[in-house]
Amino acid sequence: MSQQSVNSKPDYADDAGSEDLARQVVRPPIDYSSLSAFRTSVWSRWKSLWTKRFIFSLVAGQVVSLCITVTNVTTTELVGRNWSLPTTQTWFLYFSLFLVYTPYTIYKYGLRGWAQMVMRDGWKYFILASCDVEGNFLVVKAYNYTDLLSCMLLDAWAIPVCLFFCWVYMRTRYHWTQVLGIVVCVGGLGRLVASDMLTDKNYPALSKGKGDAFMIVGATLYGFTNATEEFFVRKRPLYEVVGQLGMWGTLINGIQASALEHYDMTQASWNGATIGFLLAYTAAMFILYTTAPLLYRSASSAFYNISLLTSDFYGLLFGTCAVNHFSPFWLYFPAFAVVIVGLIIYFWHATPEGQGKLDPQAPDYVQRMRPQEEVQV
Repeated sequence: MSQQSVNSKPDYADDAGSEDLARQVVRPPIDYSSLSAFRTSVWSRWKSLWTKRFIFSLVAGQVVSLCITVTNVTTTELVGRNWSLPTTQTWFLYFSLFLVYTPYTIYKYGLRGWAQMVMRDGWKYFILASCDVEGNFLVVKAYNYTDLLSCMLLDAWAIPVCLFFCWVYMRTRYHWTQVLGIVVCVGGLGRLVASDMLTDKNYPALSKGKGDAFMIVGATLYGFTNATEEFFVRKRPLYEVVGQLGMWGTLINGIQASALEHYDMTQASWNGATIGFLLAYTAAMFILYTTAPLLYRSASSAFYNISLLTSDFYGLLFGTCAVNHFSPFWLYFPAFAVVIVGLIIYFWHATPEGQGKLDPQAPDYVQRMRPQEEVQV
């Protein structure tokens, strides 16, 4: 094994580890002097988009979007098999994150260094985990009370919330083309909503006011946690952030599940099918929670949020074709294409490197306790 510092950075940190480098990565200007010059400059701008970092961000965004679809499908299957324990269900996710990333953090920092990190910075991760747990809980509850149309539209509220907190944390400056990209992506979501209305896939609301309130608060917490986690992973190693999210999430979620679902646990159907769907749900969420911080670093949490808008397309396509054996409505595909175009427009002028300073390092007190020569990777 090669000897490296506890501050070993990924390639993205090397590409954008300073603000000066981020300023140097700019798009070729558009030349309006003549038609031929305009065509040439637009083609140069188009080619400049397709860097390894942007391609990774685009693919990672669709990976997390597919993970969301898998979680929705498996949750539906669990409910249909008399297993409706949303808080208990997500406990397995947080526990798996804790089980994988916390031991690795201890290995990198040492037991004393990890304990110091928990004592000094644990309160930050406790707030992050609390908002994440409650956001998941409230969004699941919202689906029980309001209709599908409201859920799809109000869930997009996480996008402006995320933009606001990114500005608060990192003073991110948004170009008008980024705002346009977001509007185009939401327009694609609107086409999906229209498809649902035209094909009568909406369902009646049990208590629309309560459900809409749950969804708005849940989406607000989602936007806050996405921006906050991006702020953390740009400054600290990924394994520390995700490991702490898993540790505190396990404790908070476990207490909440014991309080709210202790009786339902005894009434739920525990069999091979439900355990299989639970494992699939946990695996999809584990991939999502591992990929999301990488996407925050390579692009931004705002790009992550607009990427998730394609999950409605995957979900509707899977629900109509694979489950119900219906032909997909023709508007699904233009809607998906519109969202992808919006994702490209988002970085038409801005660059992934310019979304924020990326310099993940272990805490100073850990570095003093763990000299470079003692750390192996």
